[in-house]
Amino acid sequence: MVFKAPFLFPPLGATAILFLYSPSLPTASPKSAICGHGIGIVCGYGALVVTGLQHAPAATIVGVNEARIIATAVALSVTAALMILLRVVHPPAGATALMVSLGVVTNPLQLPLLEVAVAFLAVEAFVVNRLAGIEYPIWTPRVPLSKEGAKLLAERLP
Repeated sequence: MVFKAPFLFPPLGATAILFLYSPSLPTASPKSAICGHGIGIVCGYGALVVTGLQHAPAATIVGVNEARIIATAVALSVTAALMILLRVVHPPAGATALMVSLGVVTNPLQLPLLEVAVAFLAVEAFVVNRLAGIEYPIWTPRVPLSKEGAKLLAERLP
């Protein structure tokens, strides 16, 4: 209300469930959530710019046309590809890309607030999980060593 901007948005609910229900999954790490939603926001808005829809009313108001279908397809596919390529897969970020490309949030000044909301939620998840005794990562989950890696590490320790 203070910023008169969307600080709560539907994909954030899915992120919260991942943070609290499956905190050990790589997709629930702060890195995956923050980077994934960032990618979704950028790809969603980029798809609007490419299709000329950045100033158009939301699809819920005017309906769906060919340009909107192209925008959503581009936004979701590029978001998914970049998350996989950068190893920051976070499924709710795909919904963020769709939300932006469908025109729900298109104001360039409000888009960074979506990312701030994700960061705040990540901090909350860290605190809540740690208070619950769960070793939730600060940024990215620890990857367990393979048997060979553990053996090499043990040989190098004094």
